[in-house]
Amino acid sequence: PSVTEILFAIGLNEEIVGVTEFCDFPPEALTKPKVGYATPNLESIVGLQPQLVLAPRSFLRVDLLNKLEQLKIPTFIFDPHTVEDIFAHIQLLGRMVGHAEEANAQAALMRKQLSHLSHRLADLPRPSLLYVLNSEPLITVGPGSFIHRLIELAGGRNAADQTSAPYPRLTMEEVLRQNPDILLFPTGRQEGIPQSEQDSWKRWTTLSAVQHGKLFQVDSDLLNRPGPRIIEGLKQLVKILHPEVNQDDMSN
Repeated sequence: PSVTEILFAIGLNEEIVGVTEFCDFPPEALTKPKVGYATPNLESIVGLQPQLVLAPRSFLRVDLLNKLEQLKIPTFIFDPHTVEDIFAHIQLLGRMVGHAEEANAQAALMRKQLSHLSHRLADLPRPSLLYVLNSEPLITVGPGSFIHRLIELAGGRNAADQTSAPYPRLTMEEVLRQNPDILLFPTGRQEGIPQSEQDSWKRWTTLSAVQHGKLFQVDSDLLNRPGPRIIEGLKQLVKILHPEVNQDDMSN
């Protein structure tokens, strides 16, 4: 979905011939032919006669990539690890598809918005936050992920900042030891934690987040997709981490 959002943001509506089943923004993406998601259909992709296939590394299986190469269909793997990677990928995609001016403008706007937000939050205290990507097994975000950096930019401290993997698994003992100030859960059709699983965290009554009622939700489409809307996801994080900050100022 993130690649589709980037393409629409830089003006490629007409050129897009197919998307994944979870590509739902902007609304125009819903009208495009679907090629699956976790197991994309090769025949469907080939039938659309694309001149270029764009996909995140997590989406494109090795066997599918090999078949696309055999068919001489150019393929670009989108694999950002940092926030700056996202901006750079937007610009690179723009150059690849002949929309460099639009892509440069989009990346410049996002950099400007991010700079404004981070400057506004620079001197504030940093509450610790655990982002629960998955509860069974317990998976969160680590220093090798762009979401980790977004937490920092929003004026927080990632409770899993001592881990080494981008998306590490944690034990409950580790969570209790870190004792995060805030628990954050994604909501959404693709990457959401059911409300019942969120509520189950309330049994851990020694956690600071539970004691102070600081269990929050964030739209996974905004925070988990490395595309143009991460700035909106960042603003949601700011609202959770620093409710004292004037939200109108965040929008300027």
